[in-house]
Amino acid sequence: MSDIAIRVENLTKKFFLGERVGIKTFREALQDLVTAPFRVWRKNGQGDGQDKVDTEREIWALKGVSFEVKHGEVLGIIGPNGAGKSTLLKILSRITEPTGGYAEIRGRVGSLLEVGTGFHPELTGRENVYLNGAILGMSKAEIRRKFDDIVSFAGVEKFIDTPVKRYSSGMQVRLAFAVAAHLDPEILIIDEVLAVGDAEFQKRCLGKMNEVARSGRTVLFVSHNMAAVEALCSKAMYVQGGRQLLVGKPHLVIHQYLNAASVPLLGPLRTGNVWTTKTPNSLIKKVKILDAQGGHSTNVPLGGTLSLECAVAGTTGRPVDALLLTVVNQHGVQVMSCSTKAQFPVRIDGERPFVLRCDIRNLRLVPGEYIVNVSAKLRNQILESIPNCLRFRVYDRDLMGTHRPNYAPGDMVVPDVAWQIKYSE
Repeated sequence: MSDIAIRVENLTKKFFLGERVGIKTFREALQDLVTAPFRVWRKNGQGDGQDKVDTEREIWALKGVSFEVKHGEVLGIIGPNGAGKSTLLKILSRITEPTGGYAEIRGRVGSLLEVGTGFHPELTGRENVYLNGAILGMSKAEIRRKFDDIVSFAGVEKFIDTPVKRYSSGMQVRLAFAVAAHLDPEILIIDEVLAVGDAEFQKRCLGKMNEVARSGRTVLFVSHNMAAVEALCSKAMYVQGGRQLLVGKPHLVIHQYLNAASVPLLGPLRTGNVWTTKTPNSLIKKVKILDAQGGHSTNVPLGGTLSLECAVAGTTGRPVDALLLTVVNQHGVQVMSCSTKAQFPVRIDGERPFVLRCDIRNLRLVPGEYIVNVSAKLRNQILESIPNCLRFRVYDRDLMGTHRPNYAPGDMVVPDVAWQIKYSE
């Protein structure tokens, strides 16, 4: 038996702007049949019978996507909005037909694409659990057996016999996810369920998804939560413009995606990840940010390495004997300083040009955006200062393996801790 659970070959999907999506009535279908020759003539400007392609209205949601997922693998799919991620999952869930290519799926599929689909506002929570469970493919006996666990997970015990129309949106989301989370399919397809609900509910979702992933089931998981993707997934796929650009280890794919992301930082960087002086007599000539592999990057994972490289001009009149790098958060609070005076045991010969590199290892700043300031000093006196020199972003990772945020709101750093416990006999 093959160990491939999902095989996708050259999958394409094309839409037309203004195209109606859904089931047509008999009257609409008959009307389309009668008016089709006139529409063709109008498009061509002549009655030649050839239906020309209206390329201006074409939208390719997917363009030649190919990949394989083995049984037991958890594939995280990341990319910007409009990249084609949800379209891909809808095709795999047999909701949408592809324009070209094919997808082969081996095993029972459960899909959670739009939380709350199938809920009826006039029915109670109890009735909607049975209705939604049936829509998702669960038998009545299976729903009855799991009912108490579903309600407990959703935290709506007091309101289970109240019509859903009186629920808050958060309560509806919790109940809908609870039903889907208790499916037992061989292949589970999930589309961005962590973007809804409060923080406590999202933690519960992550825990449940981790349980599903560890049970050996195959999972396709679309999310903008990079920490969740890295923690839960055995591999990741980066999709943009309807094409898959990279498939590989989650941390490598996430790094590539964030580097290519067009999301602005606090403000525009002066020259990307490199600052260069425009003043000929400046002491600090160039400052740049490098990633752990020595490439250019302004995105650093929590717990990763941030490398800053400074090129300094040599001078006999005022030789630089120390460099100070300070890091400021988006609220203007200094959160870190790196000083050659305090941390570099070698004396700097400032009469000759030099390039100094500072590797900040195991970076524990909480995820967010930060500013780098650089100063050149001589005998504790600042000779030159470059404020707001460069900016970088720290993105989230699950360092502790808890599948929950490793820090609390208001924290500035994530501590490097090791917990121990001993029970009394």
